[in-house]
Amino acid sequence: MTSYLPRNQSLDSADLVVVGAGIVGLAHAVDAVRRGLSVAVIERDERATGASVRNFGHGCFTAQDGDALRYAMAARTGWLRLAEEAGFWLRDSGTVVVARAEDEYAVLEEFHAVRDDQVVLLDAAEVAGRMPVGPGVVGGAWLPMDVRVDPREAPHAIADWLAARGVRFHWATTVHTVEPGLLGTSRGQVRAGRVVMAVGHDVDRHFPELAEQAGLQRCALHMLRVRDPHGQKIAPAVLTGFSLLRYDGFGACPTLPALRTRLESEHPDLLDAGLNLMFTQRPDGDLTIGDTHAYATTLEPFNADELDRHVLVEAGRLLGVESLTVRERWRGVYASAPEPFLIATPMPGVRVVSVTSGVGMTTALGLAPEVLDDLLR
Repeated sequence: MTSYLPRNQSLDSADLVVVGAGIVGLAHAVDAVRRGLSVAVIERDERATGASVRNFGHGCFTAQDGDALRYAMAARTGWLRLAEEAGFWLRDSGTVVVARAEDEYAVLEEFHAVRDDQVVLLDAAEVAGRMPVGPGVVGGAWLPMDVRVDPREAPHAIADWLAARGVRFHWATTVHTVEPGLLGTSRGQVRAGRVVMAVGHDVDRHFPELAEQAGLQRCALHMLRVRDPHGQKIAPAVLTGFSLLRYDGFGACPTLPALRTRLESEHPDLLDAGLNLMFTQRPDGDLTIGDTHAYATTLEPFNADELDRHVLVEAGRLLGVESLTVRERWRGVYASAPEPFLIATPMPGVRVVSVTSGVGMTTALGLAPEVLDDLLR
Protein backbone atom coordinates (compact mmCIF):
# COMPACT_ATOMS: atom_id res chain seq x y z
CA MET A 1 0.00 0.00 0.00
CA THR A 2 1.31 3.46 -0.90
CA SER A 3 1.46 5.94 1.99
CA TYR A 4 1.12 9.66 1.48
CA LEU A 5 2.54 12.34 3.75
CA PRO A 6 0.00 14.84 5.10
CA ARG A 7 0.11 18.23 3.47
CA ASN A 8 0.08 19.96 6.86
CA GLN A 9 3.43 18.43 7.83
CA SER A 10 6.31 20.87 8.19
CA LEU A 11 8.52 20.87 5.11
CA ASP A 12 10.79 23.85 5.76
CA SER A 13 11.19 27.28 7.32
CA ALA A 14 13.26 30.25 6.13
CA ASP A 15 13.66 34.00 6.45
CA LEU A 16 12.74 34.32 2.77
CA VAL A 17 10.82 31.82 0.70
CA VAL A 18 10.91 32.32 -3.07
CA VAL A 19 8.31 30.65 -5.24
CA GLY A 20 9.72 30.11 -8.73
CA ALA A 21 13.26 29.16 -9.78
CA GLY A 22 13.39 31.20 -12.96
CA ILE A 23 15.79 34.12 -13.20
CA VAL A 24 13.50 36.51 -11.30
CA GLY A 25 13.16 34.11 -8.39
CA LEU A 26 16.86 33.25 -8.44
CA ALA A 27 17.77 36.95 -8.42
CA HIS A 28 15.84 37.43 -5.18
CA ALA A 29 17.51 34.37 -3.69
CA VAL A 30 20.95 35.68 -4.66
CA ASP A 31 20.35 39.06 -3.06
CA ALA A 32 18.89 37.47 0.09
CA VAL A 33 21.94 35.21 0.47
CA ARG A 34 24.22 38.22 0.12
CA ARG A 35 22.25 39.82 3.00
CA GLY A 36 22.84 36.76 5.19
CA LEU A 37 19.24 35.51 5.19
CA SER A 38 18.15 31.89 5.20
CA VAL A 39 16.42 31.09 1.91
CA ALA A 40 14.20 28.36 0.51
CA VAL A 41 13.11 28.16 -3.14
CA ILE A 42 10.02 26.25 -4.24
CA GLU A 43 9.74 25.25 -7.91
CA ARG A 44 6.94 23.18 -9.43
CA ASP A 45 9.23 21.54 -12.02
CA GLU A 46 12.38 19.47 -11.55
CA ARG A 47 14.42 22.38 -12.91
CA ALA A 48 13.82 25.75 -14.55
CA THR A 49 12.17 25.13 -17.93
CA GLY A 50 10.31 28.37 -18.68
CA ALA A 51 11.21 31.75 -20.13
CA SER A 52 14.56 31.83 -18.31
CA VAL A 53 15.97 29.02 -20.46
CA ARG A 54 14.08 29.72 -23.71
CA ASN A 55 15.52 33.15 -24.54
CA PHE A 56 18.49 34.69 -26.33
CA GLY A 57 20.67 34.94 -23.23
CA HIS A 58 20.98 38.61 -24.04
CA GLY A 59 21.62 41.21 -21.35
CA CYS A 60 20.08 44.00 -23.42
CA PHE A 61 20.90 46.75 -20.94
CA THR A 62 21.45 49.79 -23.14
CA ALA A 63 18.14 49.70 -25.03
CA GLN A 64 16.06 50.03 -21.85
CA ASP A 65 14.49 53.18 -20.43
CA GLY A 66 13.11 54.40 -17.10
CA ASP A 67 13.02 51.87 -14.26
CA ALA A 68 14.10 49.12 -16.64
CA LEU A 69 17.30 51.01 -17.48
CA ARG A 70 18.10 51.51 -13.79
CA TYR A 71 17.50 47.84 -13.02
CA ALA A 72 19.45 46.79 -16.12
CA MET A 73 22.58 48.73 -15.29
CA ALA A 74 22.58 47.31 -11.77
CA ALA A 75 21.96 43.86 -13.23
CA ARG A 76 25.01 44.20 -15.48
CA THR A 77 27.24 44.34 -12.40
CA GLY A 78 25.33 41.41 -10.93
CA TRP A 79 25.80 39.24 -14.02
CA LEU A 80 29.53 39.91 -14.21
CA ARG A 81 29.97 39.06 -10.53
CA LEU A 82 27.80 35.94 -10.65
CA ALA A 83 29.48 34.58 -13.77
CA GLU A 84 32.83 34.73 -11.98
CA GLU A 85 31.50 33.25 -8.75
CA ALA A 86 29.28 30.54 -10.25
CA GLY A 87 31.57 29.78 -13.19
CA PHE A 88 29.13 30.01 -16.08
CA TRP A 89 29.81 31.22 -19.63
CA LEU A 90 29.43 34.98 -20.19
CA ARG A 91 30.64 37.25 -22.98
CA ASP A 92 31.01 40.97 -22.27
CA SER A 93 30.92 41.71 -26.00
CA GLY A 94 28.07 44.16 -26.46
CA THR A 95 25.37 44.31 -29.11
CA VAL A 96 25.53 45.32 -32.77
CA VAL A 97 22.42 46.99 -34.17
CA VAL A 98 22.43 46.59 -37.96
CA ALA A 99 20.89 49.44 -39.97
CA ARG A 100 19.72 48.36 -43.43
CA ALA A 101 18.04 51.65 -44.31
CA GLU A 102 18.86 55.31 -43.78
CA ASP A 103 15.91 55.85 -41.42
CA GLU A 104 17.21 53.05 -39.16
CA TYR A 105 20.63 54.68 -39.05
CA ALA A 106 19.02 58.04 -38.27
CA VAL A 107 17.40 56.53 -35.18
CA LEU A 108 20.77 55.18 -34.08
CA GLU A 109 22.37 58.60 -34.55
CA GLU A 110 19.71 60.12 -32.31
CA PHE A 111 20.17 57.37 -29.75
CA HIS A 112 23.92 58.03 -29.74
CA ALA A 113 23.26 61.74 -29.12
CA VAL A 114 21.27 60.83 -26.00
CA ARG A 115 23.46 58.01 -24.63
CA ASP A 116 26.89 59.24 -25.76
CA ASP A 117 29.58 56.59 -25.19
CA GLN A 118 27.01 53.88 -24.45
CA VAL A 119 26.38 53.89 -28.23
CA VAL A 120 29.23 53.71 -30.76
CA LEU A 121 28.17 54.44 -34.35
CA LEU A 122 29.52 52.10 -37.05
CA ASP A 123 29.79 52.44 -40.80
CA ALA A 124 28.87 49.55 -43.09
CA ALA A 125 32.44 48.20 -43.21
CA GLU A 126 32.70 48.25 -39.42
CA VAL A 127 29.44 46.31 -39.12
CA ALA A 128 30.73 43.72 -41.60
CA GLY A 129 33.91 43.44 -39.58
CA ARG A 130 31.94 42.30 -36.54
CA MET A 131 29.50 39.86 -38.15
CA PRO A 132 28.54 38.35 -41.53
CA VAL A 133 25.79 40.38 -43.21
CA GLY A 134 23.83 40.33 -46.41
CA PRO A 135 23.57 43.23 -48.88
CA GLY A 136 22.08 46.61 -48.12
CA VAL A 137 23.74 47.46 -44.82
CA VAL A 138 24.22 51.22 -44.46
CA GLY A 139 25.78 51.25 -41.00
CA GLY A 140 24.90 50.42 -37.43
CA ALA A 141 25.80 50.88 -33.82
CA TRP A 142 27.66 48.95 -31.14
CA LEU A 143 26.24 48.94 -27.61
CA PRO A 144 29.31 47.95 -25.56
CA MET A 145 27.56 47.60 -22.18
CA ASP A 146 25.48 44.57 -23.18
CA VAL A 147 26.44 40.97 -22.35
CA ARG A 148 25.53 37.42 -23.39
CA VAL A 149 25.10 34.24 -21.37
CA ASP A 150 23.96 30.74 -22.29
CA PRO A 151 20.36 30.68 -21.00
CA ARG A 152 20.37 26.87 -20.96
CA GLU A 153 23.29 26.90 -18.52
CA ALA A 154 23.19 30.08 -16.46
CA PRO A 155 19.98 29.57 -14.38
CA HIS A 156 21.06 26.04 -13.42
CA ALA A 157 24.57 27.23 -12.53
CA ILE A 158 23.09 29.99 -10.36
CA ALA A 159 20.84 27.46 -8.60
CA ASP A 160 23.85 25.22 -7.92
CA TRP A 161 25.80 28.20 -6.57
CA LEU A 162 22.90 29.08 -4.27
CA ALA A 163 22.54 25.50 -3.07
CA ALA A 164 26.23 25.43 -2.19
CA ARG A 165 25.57 28.46 0.04
CA GLY A 166 22.79 26.85 1.98
CA VAL A 167 19.72 27.69 -0.08
CA ARG A 168 17.25 24.80 0.09
CA PHE A 169 15.52 24.01 -3.20
CA HIS A 170 12.24 22.12 -3.20
CA TRP A 171 11.97 20.94 -6.78
CA ALA A 172 8.83 19.33 -8.24
CA THR A 173 6.82 20.99 -5.48
CA THR A 174 3.65 22.97 -6.14
CA VAL A 175 2.43 25.85 -3.99
CA HIS A 176 -1.29 25.50 -3.30
CA THR A 177 -1.97 28.22 -0.73
CA VAL A 178 -0.33 31.48 0.26
CA GLU A 179 -0.94 33.36 3.49
CA PRO A 180 1.23 35.63 5.64
CA GLY A 181 4.10 33.58 6.99
CA LEU A 182 2.87 30.24 5.64
CA LEU A 183 2.79 28.41 2.33
CA GLY A 184 0.90 25.20 1.73
CA THR A 185 2.60 22.99 -0.84
CA SER A 186 2.17 19.53 -2.36
CA ARG A 187 4.87 18.27 0.02
CA GLY A 188 3.92 20.07 3.23
CA GLN A 189 3.88 23.47 4.89
CA VAL A 190 6.68 26.02 4.58
CA ARG A 191 6.96 28.77 7.16
CA ALA A 192 8.34 32.04 5.86
CA GLY A 193 9.49 35.28 7.36
CA ARG A 194 8.81 36.87 3.97
CA VAL A 195 7.61 35.52 0.62
CA VAL A 196 8.43 36.46 -2.98
CA MET A 197 6.09 34.99 -5.58
CA ALA A 198 8.16 34.98 -8.79
CA VAL A 199 5.91 32.80 -10.94
CA GLY A 200 6.17 34.72 -14.20
CA HIS A 201 3.05 34.58 -16.34
CA ASP A 202 1.28 32.32 -13.82
CA VAL A 203 0.39 35.13 -11.42
CA ASP A 204 -3.23 34.50 -12.39
CA ARG A 205 -2.99 30.93 -11.06
CA HIS A 206 -2.45 32.29 -7.55
CA PHE A 207 -3.91 35.81 -7.58
CA PRO A 208 -6.40 36.08 -10.46
CA GLU A 209 -7.87 39.41 -9.40
CA LEU A 210 -4.41 40.94 -9.14
CA ALA A 211 -3.52 39.65 -12.63
CA GLU A 212 -6.75 41.04 -14.07
CA GLN A 213 -6.16 44.45 -12.50
CA ALA A 214 -2.64 44.54 -13.96
CA GLY A 215 -3.89 43.51 -17.42
CA LEU A 216 -1.53 40.54 -17.39
CA GLN A 217 -1.44 38.30 -20.45
CA ARG A 218 0.89 35.67 -21.84
CA CYS A 219 3.19 36.48 -24.74
CA ALA A 220 4.20 33.58 -27.00
CA LEU A 221 7.44 33.73 -29.00
CA HIS A 222 8.59 31.63 -31.93
CA MET A 223 12.33 30.97 -31.72
CA LEU A 224 14.73 28.64 -33.49
CA ARG A 225 18.23 27.27 -33.21
CA VAL A 226 20.02 27.08 -36.57
CA ARG A 227 23.43 26.06 -37.82
CA ASP A 228 25.72 29.02 -38.38
CA PRO A 229 25.89 29.18 -42.19
CA HIS A 230 29.24 30.99 -42.17
CA GLY A 231 31.10 29.08 -39.46
CA GLN A 232 32.27 32.37 -38.02
CA LYS A 233 32.57 33.53 -34.42
CA ILE A 234 30.04 36.31 -33.76
CA ALA A 235 30.88 37.92 -30.42
CA PRO A 236 28.05 40.45 -29.99
CA ALA A 237 24.30 39.98 -29.89
CA VAL A 238 22.71 41.29 -33.09
CA LEU A 239 19.61 43.50 -33.38
CA THR A 240 18.00 45.07 -36.47
CA GLY A 241 15.66 47.86 -37.49
CA PHE A 242 12.69 45.78 -36.32
CA SER A 243 14.25 45.76 -32.86
CA LEU A 244 14.18 49.55 -32.71
CA LEU A 245 10.39 49.36 -32.48
CA ARG A 246 10.41 46.99 -29.52
CA TYR A 247 12.77 48.55 -26.94
CA ASP A 248 11.72 51.60 -24.95
CA GLY A 249 15.17 53.18 -25.05
CA PHE A 250 14.64 54.07 -28.71
CA GLY A 251 11.18 55.52 -28.06
CA ALA A 252 12.38 59.09 -27.55
CA CYS A 253 14.19 59.22 -30.90
CA PRO A 254 12.35 61.80 -33.06
CA THR A 255 12.61 59.81 -36.30
CA LEU A 256 11.29 56.54 -34.86
CA PRO A 257 7.64 57.20 -35.91
CA ALA A 258 8.75 57.61 -39.53
CA LEU A 259 10.64 54.33 -39.34
CA ARG A 260 7.59 52.60 -37.91
CA THR A 261 5.40 54.00 -40.71
CA ARG A 262 7.82 52.77 -43.35
CA LEU A 263 8.08 49.25 -41.88
CA GLU A 264 4.29 49.03 -41.48
CA SER A 265 3.92 49.95 -45.15
CA GLU A 266 6.63 47.64 -46.50
CA HIS A 267 6.27 44.68 -44.10
CA PRO A 268 2.74 44.65 -42.62
CA ASP A 269 2.82 40.87 -42.15
CA LEU A 270 6.05 41.05 -40.16
CA LEU A 271 4.75 43.86 -37.95
CA ASP A 272 1.53 41.92 -37.40
CA ALA A 273 3.64 38.96 -36.28
CA GLY A 274 5.48 41.21 -33.83
CA LEU A 275 8.84 40.38 -35.37
CA ASN A 276 11.93 41.40 -33.44
CA LEU A 277 14.57 40.20 -35.88
CA MET A 278 17.69 39.38 -33.88
CA PHE A 279 20.09 36.59 -33.04
CA THR A 280 22.79 35.48 -30.65
CA GLN A 281 25.46 32.84 -31.10
CA ARG A 282 25.55 29.95 -28.66
CA PRO A 283 28.84 28.68 -27.19
CA ASP A 284 28.71 25.73 -29.64
CA GLY A 285 28.50 28.11 -32.63
CA ASP A 286 24.83 27.63 -33.49
CA LEU A 287 22.61 30.70 -33.71
CA THR A 288 19.47 31.40 -31.71
CA ILE A 289 17.20 33.40 -34.01
CA GLY A 290 13.80 35.01 -33.57
CA ASP A 291 11.40 36.13 -32.57
CA THR A 292 7.68 36.77 -33.06
CA HIS A 293 5.14 37.93 -30.44
CA ALA A 294 1.50 36.96 -29.89
CA TYR A 295 -0.57 37.92 -26.85
CA ALA A 296 -3.47 36.26 -25.04
CA THR A 297 -4.55 35.39 -21.52
CA THR A 298 -4.88 31.79 -22.66
CA LEU A 299 -2.65 30.93 -25.60
CA GLU A 300 -3.71 28.62 -28.40
CA PRO A 301 -1.75 25.35 -28.16
CA PHE A 302 -0.99 25.30 -31.90
CA ASN A 303 2.19 26.73 -33.46
CA ALA A 304 1.69 28.36 -36.86
CA ASP A 305 4.47 27.32 -39.23
CA GLU A 306 4.14 30.65 -41.02
CA LEU A 307 5.72 32.40 -38.04
CA ASP A 308 8.78 30.16 -38.19
CA ARG A 309 9.05 30.85 -41.92
CA HIS A 310 9.02 34.60 -41.28
CA VAL A 311 11.89 34.27 -38.84
CA LEU A 312 13.91 31.97 -41.11
CA VAL A 313 13.45 34.08 -44.24
CA GLU A 314 14.32 37.36 -42.55
CA ALA A 315 17.27 35.91 -40.65
CA GLY A 316 18.58 34.47 -43.92
CA ARG A 317 18.35 37.88 -45.59
CA LEU A 318 20.16 39.48 -42.67
CA LEU A 319 22.96 36.91 -42.88
CA GLY A 320 23.09 36.92 -46.68
CA VAL A 321 22.12 33.27 -47.23
CA GLU A 322 19.22 31.62 -49.06
CA SER A 323 18.37 29.09 -46.36
CA LEU A 324 19.19 28.08 -42.81
CA THR A 325 19.43 24.60 -41.30
CA VAL A 326 17.09 24.28 -38.33
CA ARG A 327 18.30 22.26 -35.34
CA GLU A 328 15.52 23.07 -32.85
CA ARG A 329 12.24 24.99 -32.64
CA TRP A 330 10.43 26.12 -29.53
CA ARG A 331 7.84 28.47 -28.13
CA GLY A 332 8.83 30.85 -25.38
CA VAL A 333 6.18 32.29 -23.08
CA TYR A 334 6.53 35.27 -20.78
CA ALA A 335 4.26 37.61 -18.83
CA SER A 336 3.09 40.78 -20.57
CA ALA A 337 1.17 43.77 -19.24
CA PRO A 338 0.79 47.50 -19.98
CA GLU A 339 3.36 48.31 -17.28
CA PRO A 340 6.79 46.69 -17.65
CA PHE A 341 6.98 45.42 -14.06
CA LEU A 342 4.38 43.97 -11.74
CA ILE A 343 5.35 44.41 -8.08
CA ALA A 344 2.40 43.96 -5.74
CA THR A 345 1.59 43.25 -2.09
CA PRO A 346 -1.44 40.97 -1.98
CA MET A 347 -1.01 40.43 1.77
CA PRO A 348 1.47 41.42 4.50
CA GLY A 349 4.96 40.02 4.03
CA VAL A 350 4.25 38.79 0.50
CA ARG A 351 5.42 40.33 -2.76
CA VAL A 352 4.33 39.27 -6.22
CA VAL A 353 7.09 40.12 -8.68
CA SER A 354 6.84 39.59 -12.43
CA VAL A 355 8.77 41.22 -15.26
CA THR A 356 5.94 41.89 -17.70
CA SER A 357 7.97 43.18 -20.64
CA GLY A 358 10.17 40.30 -21.76
CA VAL A 359 13.36 41.60 -20.16
CA GLY A 360 13.66 39.37 -17.11
CA MET A 361 17.21 38.23 -17.93
CA THR A 362 18.15 41.86 -18.48
CA THR A 363 16.68 43.37 -15.32
CA ALA A 364 16.06 40.77 -12.60
CA LEU A 365 19.41 41.05 -10.84
CA GLY A 366 18.87 44.81 -10.49
CA LEU A 367 15.18 44.61 -9.65
CA ALA A 368 15.49 42.10 -6.81
CA PRO A 369 17.56 44.25 -4.40
CA GLU A 370 15.01 47.07 -4.60
CA VAL A 371 12.13 44.65 -3.97
CA LEU A 372 13.89 43.19 -0.93
CA ASP A 373 14.80 46.63 0.42
CA ASP A 374 11.07 47.32 0.60
CA LEU A 375 9.93 43.85 1.69
CA LEU A 376 12.41 43.55 4.56
CA ARG A 377 11.74 46.96 6.11
